[in-house]
Order: sequence, then C-alpha cells, then structure tokens
Amino acid sequence: MPPVRFAFLLVLAATACTAAPPESTPVPTGATPDPGRTRPGAPAPIPVPRTEGPISLRVTYPPAGAAIDARDSSFLLGTTGTGDARLWINGMPVPVAANGAWLAWVPLPRDSLMRFDVVARTPTDSQRLVHTLSRTRWRPTGRALWVDPASFVPRGRNWVRADEPLRLQVRATPGAAAWLRLSDGRRIPLVEEQGGDEVPAGVRAFDRDPANLVPAGGTSRYVTTLTNQVLGADPGPPVGNGNGRAKDSATAAPLLELVRGTDTLRTRWPLQVAILDSALRVVALDDDAAGVGGTDGITIGRAAPGATYHWFFAAGTRAVLDRRQENDVRVRLSRDHEAWVPASDVQPLPPGTWPPLARARSITVSAGPDRAIVRVPLGERIPVRVLEDEQSLRLELHSTHADIDWTRYAPGDTLVERIDWSQRAADETEVSVHLTGPLWGYRLRWEGTDLLLEVRRPPVVDRGHPLRGRHILVDPGHPPAGATGPTGLREAEANLAVAREVVRLLEHEGARAELMRDADVPLELGPRVQRADTSGAELLVSIHNNALPDGINPFTNNGTSVFYNHVPSLPLARAVQAALVEELGLRDLGVARGDLAMVRPTWLPAILTEGFFMIVPEQEAALRTAEGRGRYARGVVEGIRRFLAARAP
Repeated sequence: MPPVRFAFLLVLAATACTAAPPESTPVPTGATPDPGRTRPGAPAPIPVPRTEGPISLRVTYPPAGAAIDARDSSFLLGTTGTGDARLWINGMPVPVAANGAWLAWVPLPRDSLMRFDVVARTPTDSQRLVHTLSRTRWRPTGRALWVDPASFVPRGRNWVRADEPLRLQVRATPGAAAWLRLSDGRRIPLVEEQGGDEVPAGVRAFDRDPANLVPAGGTSRYVTTLTNQVLGADPGPPVGNGNGRAKDSATAAPLLELVRGTDTLRTRWPLQVAILDSALRVVALDDDAAGVGGTDGITIGRAAPGATYHWFFAAGTRAVLDRRQENDVRVRLSRDHEAWVPASDVQPLPPGTWPPLARARSITVSAGPDRAIVRVPLGERIPVRVLEDEQSLRLELHSTHADIDWTRYAPGDTLVERIDWSQRAADETEVSVHLTGPLWGYRLRWEGTDLLLEVRRPPVVDRGHPLRGRHILVDPGHPPAGATGPTGLREAEANLAVAREVVRLLEHEGARAELMRDADVPLELGPRVQRADTSGAELLVSIHNNALPDGINPFTNNGTSVFYNHVPSLPLARAVQAALVEELGLRDLGVARGDLAMVRPTWLPAILTEGFFMIVPEQEAALRTAEGRGRYARGVVEGIRRFLAARAP
C-alpha cells in the first residue's frame, strides 16, 4: 500500500454533508463485482467462506486522518465483521462479501477535509462510524485565492552556479497576478501558465482507462526564472559538516504574493538559495560514509531529483560537484553528461584535488569457473554506466581517453566472443563486450583503479529435469510495510505462506531453494539485496501481493503482473507471468519493468511477482486458503521451469 502524506491548502473549507442510507435501498452481497476474472476457460474462483455474527464495522484503508492523493474518486476498504450486513457510504450502497469484507469506489467530497458516513445494518443490528480524511491535491470551489503548498518547486536548501538559471514554480488560483517579494523589497513577477493540475503519478503508472490520463485543468502554474540570485537565509556549505539552517530562515524566505481584484494572499516560499563559487569541488561517492558496513557499495544516480535510477556508481567513484537541491547533488560525469546522487553519499575531497580524467590503455579477459572477468586499467575511479543487451554489455566510461593498443582474450574461454571499443567524445570511451550466448548476469566493481566487469556463466540445465540442481532464492516480500486486505490480512504474512509453498515445490523437483526470511519479522531491503548478490543463487523470485495507489479504480485495474528491471530477467518474467495467469485465472496485467530494489540485482535474473490483489475481498480470501496459496506457488514454479527448459542445451 502506498504511503500517505499530509498536506493542506492555504484556505478554509466547510465539512462535507452526508445523507443517511434509506432503509429500502437494496445492496448486493457476496463476491465483489468484477474481481478480475475475464478470461474464457479460467479456473473456477475460490469460494469466499461465509462469516456470521455481530457487526464489527471497520475501515482498514485509508486510516482515519490520512491524506490521499486523488482527484475526484478513490477507494475505501474494510469489513463489517459479518456477511449478513448491508453497507452504505455517504448514502451509496456498497457490496459486502460473504466474509464481511468490502471494497468501495466512492466520489470524494469537494473539500480539503472529507467526511465519509459509513453505516452497516443487519435485520437485528446496526453500526455507524464517521471516517475523516484529507487530500493532498484539492482545488477549492468559489473565488477564494489559494496556493498548494506541496507544489513549491524548488524548496529547501539549494546551491546553484552563478551562470545557471533557477526555475521556480507553484500551483495556485488561476487568473491572479503573482510575484515574489525579496527581503530587500524587490518584487519579481511570476508568469501564469495553464495546465497546472497534473495527473497523479500513480494514475499515470497504473490506471488502464486512457480518459483518466488527461489533466483535469482549471488550475494554473506560476513560474519565474532567476539567475545569480541569493534567496533566503544562508544554507551553509554544499557538502561536508554543517547544514546552515539559520534560525531566521523562515522569516528570511521570499514571500509569494497573489492578487486578484481586491483579494490578496501572502505565504512564505520555503526556500534558501546560495551561489556556488567558481572553484572546482571534486567529490568521492560512498554509500557508507560512516564506515558502519551493511551497504551494497553502490551510489545510485538519476537524471533528475526524484527520477528513476539510471546509474549505479561503485564506492570510490570520483566526480565534480555541480549543483545541490535539498538532499540531492548533481555531479558532472564528463563534459556533456551529469547525474543526480544522494547528498549523503557525497564526500568532499581536499581543495585542489584534480578532476578525474582516466586513460584506458588495455583490456584483458580472464576465465574463471563461473565467470569471465574483463579488466580495464584506468588509473582513476571514474563514473561508469553499463548498458545491457540480450547478448552483450556496453561500458560507458566517462572522463576517459582511450589509448587501447591491446585487447587480450582468455585461452579457451567460451563466454566472451569479442570486445570492441570507441572514443565517442573527447572525454568518453565506450567498451562493448559481445557474448557467445544470452546474458545471465554481471557485476561491476573496482580493484584499486582497475575496473572489473565480471560476466556470469549461465548454469548448465538438464533439459529433462530443468529444476534439478538449480539454486533459487525466494524472497517473501515485506515486512516492513506492505499492503493490508479488507479483513486485516497483512501482505507480509500472505507472502511468506506462498513463498514457503514455492520452496516446497522447488525442492520436490530437486532444486536447492532458499527462503530470504522464514519468520514474520522485518527485513530491510539493503540486506535482502546484498544476500541476493552474494548467496550464489542462480535466480531470484520476490513474492508479493498487490494494492493500488489512491485514486485508481480497483474494480477495473486489478489482476496479475510480474516486474523485472534488467534485460536477462525479462524472459523469466514473461514465463512466470504466463504460468501465473493460467493458474490464478485473473486479469492479465502483463509484464512491466519496475524500479524496484528486489529486481535491481544484476548478478542473476530477478523478478517480483504480484499474484493477487490484497484489497479485493475475494482475492484476499483466496490467500487465506491452502488452495489459493497453492495455485500461486504452482504458477511461479511452472514459470521457472519453462524459463530454464528454454535455456537447456
């Protein structure tokens, strides 16, 4: 279940009014409508057991007081405690499953503070509760001026070059005059742009209805661009000790003013901006700056703050600090390329340190029993990016000159077919490693200032018994976090039960199967990823069950899906997805590439399965049964079998 965040607009709103349900309104009971089974010939649904007893009304999600990110409708889920109850939310009938679970898709009251009147009745009992929520995006009706405080970009502490423009934007009332008032009294006008009401990210990613992907309109974005302009209190040094949070930073922040007719709205823009001096700041990247261990030795890089992972820099990589925006630092990789990395991973090097510039002079391939090792001596730990293809790997070496006279291959090696290189730009070199067969896995690391690309040899698969002897790591996703079903079934609990059955079936087929965890205890993502990389396992499957972000209709968007991240994992994801759809009979949501921690390891094919939807009552009920968990496990194991069989000699 996605985390919820609280945000309130700078206007007051009236409380929503709700009507009590009429006594005569009929409400269907039993299974929820459209649970996702749409394929002809799909397996029969697993019956939902009937629960009888007194009403025990509960809203499981969203929790009371939560802020939800949705435009006009969203879902609530919970239980009446009995399948004999009828249910209404704000006077609208809601189906109740045989076990008392319910899932509702409801219109949102047009207020920042939303009240939902939830009523359950049986012939002999009734119960009522008022569930209050807020929203992160809300456009007030009427003519009151308003500003969305969550839309200030940028915010917090920022350091920019004197010659680089800084764009400021905020979402607010259409048709107003807007400007930024600085501490010295100057006013900087903001320009109004239409289309400030953007589609929520969750809707973009998961809603299958194209009509919901169109911005609603009716709001504006106000923007301006500043160059060589200090704003607010001094934020301190861009790296190193001290955060520079002055006591008067709030009052020193620039003041946003909106005026329309006789109405005026003023609010502080939570922003501090300092200008970087012209001195080069060479930094080293290290995800374990405190030296406590337990990290993977990788700093992730993004194309923009908050964007998806794009680079994976080994500890010790050097680059030039170019800008900082709150907790993200931009580093220059080469003359024409840059990346954003976490500020916590950036360690300043002594003043006067020369910017990294490597020289590649040779390439050597050595052969090991389970890998081939491509060694590129560089003399500097420069930024590197790996690009994958089905049967090759390309290394982008930033800040590097190529002077490669020698490329030496390992005698008798059957994995590396050939290596090519080219000087793509004055300070960028590309090395291409072509393989004799499909890529299985790889690892990039530094040995001193030598770059080592370790390419994993595929396992030898027995065509008649493809699972026999294979080493497979099974990860029961969560805790911490995870979704919760209407009756309170926790995803971590359901995932573990399915994973245990997967391991049992794999071992029955002769595989060596390992559980990432075998108890209902929290296990953070870092140790999970580290174990996947060091366990020696040949495949990784992370077992999950799904939910949706706020604002997406669960009746039309639930089903089965499998996620992957790297090219070698795609065939495995497709094979497991096909087998799961056959076993579960739910809507086929397809295979998707996802920026998820458990599918990012590169040393082995890794996938993450989302079999059932926890928030759909009948699918949550199926996970409580041995039959439902068995179907899920059989689908996973059959998909792995098909993937391995296709790679047998």
